[in-house]
Amino acid sequence: MKLKDKVCIVTGAARGIGEGIARRYVGEGARVAIADLALADAEETAAALTKAGPGEAMGLAMDVTDEDQVDAGVARVVERWGGVDVLVSNAGIQIVQKLENFAFADWRKMLAIHLDGAFLTSKACLPHMYAKGAGSIVFMGSVHSKAASPLKAAYVTAKHGLLGLARVIAKEGGEHGVRANVICPGFVRTPLVDKQIPEQAAELGISEEAVVKTVMLGETVDGEFTTVADVAEVALLFAAFASNALTGQSLVVSHGWFME
Repeated sequence: MKLKDKVCIVTGAARGIGEGIARRYVGEGARVAIADLALADAEETAAALTKAGPGEAMGLAMDVTDEDQVDAGVARVVERWGGVDVLVSNAGIQIVQKLENFAFADWRKMLAIHLDGAFLTSKACLPHMYAKGAGSIVFMGSVHSKAASPLKAAYVTAKHGLLGLARVIAKEGGEHGVRANVICPGFVRTPLVDKQIPEQAAELGISEEAVVKTVMLGETVDGEFTTVADVAEVALLFAAFASNALTGQSLVVSHGWFME
């Protein structure tokens, strides 16, 4: 098993992509903290993953924009399992709106969850990784870490920012055996994406079917959504890679929507 007894924290992991990553990690023998705003949902997911095994999971209440909650959550994981080996900063939301109509409060909320959350969780985990002389930090970026789309000013800005933060952590963490990388998925059919479809249809004045076929999947090679399993497989690669050879990098998983 590639992550046997490794201690992992995955934010936004009660549902969606985060849950898929946590499930993959537990399947590889990891001990995974399911960190989420909704504690009841996190505990329910943790119980299901523990039952499936062979690893185990625990639920953890965490608002990634609250430094005290982040620090307390990481401390609880360290108290229970003795350290932190892997952090996946996955928590995120989406708000779509034309720039001239984008509320400043929404802009700040988006950047806080995506960027502040990545910063605060990394800051809390790094000392424990440094103490072990090893660790892996994985940020959930997006194709929008590389490219832009209408209606997504804050999201695109935040996802671009994660590339810079990961590269700094890779530079600073290298001497301590800590790696940092970014996963850049295309559209994954989650509740977050399902919510965007009618919103973008209304903003762009097109049908929901056109949003899916043209806006979301029009640039892919096969008209297919990226799957949670696709993303989880890359998250496992970054978490389990054995050396600093793979650090400060980003990997696009998008059915060819974006190529580099």
